[in-house]
Amino acid sequence: MSGGRSDAGEGARTTRVYLYFAPLMLLVYLGLPKGPLVNISVSFMLKNRLHASPSEVALFVFLTALPTYLSFPFGLARDRWNLFGLRDRGLLLLFAPLTALVFVCLGFSRLSLAGLFAGMLTAEITYQFVFAAYSGLTALVAQEQLMSGRLASLLGIVVLLPSIAGALASGWFVEHVSPGHTFFVVAALVLGIALVGMWKPRAVFEHLYDQPAAQGASLREDIRRLLGHRAVYPAVAINLLAQFNPGFGAAMQYYVTDRLHASDAVYGYYIAIFAASFIPVYFLYGQLCKRIKLRTLLWWGTVILIPQTVPLALIHTGTQALFLAMPLGLLGGIAGAAYSDLAMRTCPPGLQGTFMMLVVGVTAFANNASAILGAEIYSASPTRGFLYDAILTVAVTAAILPVLKLIPEKLIVTSDGEHNPAVEAG
Repeated sequence: MSGGRSDAGEGARTTRVYLYFAPLMLLVYLGLPKGPLVNISVSFMLKNRLHASPSEVALFVFLTALPTYLSFPFGLARDRWNLFGLRDRGLLLLFAPLTALVFVCLGFSRLSLAGLFAGMLTAEITYQFVFAAYSGLTALVAQEQLMSGRLASLLGIVVLLPSIAGALASGWFVEHVSPGHTFFVVAALVLGIALVGMWKPRAVFEHLYDQPAAQGASLREDIRRLLGHRAVYPAVAINLLAQFNPGFGAAMQYYVTDRLHASDAVYGYYIAIFAASFIPVYFLYGQLCKRIKLRTLLWWGTVILIPQTVPLALIHTGTQALFLAMPLGLLGGIAGAAYSDLAMRTCPPGLQGTFMMLVVGVTAFANNASAILGAEIYSASPTRGFLYDAILTVAVTAAILPVLKLIPEKLIVTSDGEHNPAVEAG
């Protein structure tokens, strides 16, 4: 009977953790300056109102994301600062309103390339502190409560909702709503993060910062520990390779709308269906991770992911793209959740924000750099350029397989919720 009560109590606690992180994750990704709602809307503003080329759109996205590539210091600040004595909540309460103010200023400004660039760059800088607090908090709870897989599953599901909403609404927004009103909507969403920052549920925060996993050292010692943590390098490399996708981004947008002669709305629908198809796989991962070792999920998820982009390069109409969206999306769910699971397990004690923001930085760089490369390849050969992009994406994804062998075995031999004495002793 005591075991049953214990299981029931653990389940109730897990539910309360979900109830806190679900709205926080949703708001963080809805307000993300490089998130789907903002990013797709801005790309359409550049394409349709400022008449930018594919390469110019990709370059704009790449340059305005510079603070994200350099996000390591923001994570380090998260791990060391204690604003208002509230730790992560203090960062949310200060920097979410500051980011909302930047979006309000963008909303009142006249649309121009220079103004849009300056505003988006500033929003990226202030939002890095928000994202560092959210990422570090998520990883710390995942480690202390042995639920990195389940939180990775929840993250995947919740993050897809902004992707779907952004893909469905952004094209309509650009056609029917002024740029100013788009930014006002995003500002309101970002302010919601500050409201969540006022919430302190015991299931999440009780003794959170007192446990060994939360303890850091001096700045010099923390950096030495991070660089000496062998698991850091394969985890970063895997997430980087997974996000190096020349077959996505501006190249895909122009391929669908120009080469396949589909409307902007069809492209939005494709992205929405593609994203929505991940959701059942993420639900499945939330169950599988409790029964199957992370090592197995990483290997099979990667093998399934490798051919994802190729079929899209072999079609001829926008309608065919819509039919392919769901099966192609289903191929990516296991790998996406497993890579997030691995990142949260990898964080050294007291450096959750630093490591997670390091992952954010390299993956953002890979994503945007590959978008520029993909746009250049597509522009150089409009008839076959997207096929070349797809082949390159397959090759880069396949390169993840040998990197999986470099992960320290002790990190991935347990399932979610299972104690790992080797890791805990370290």
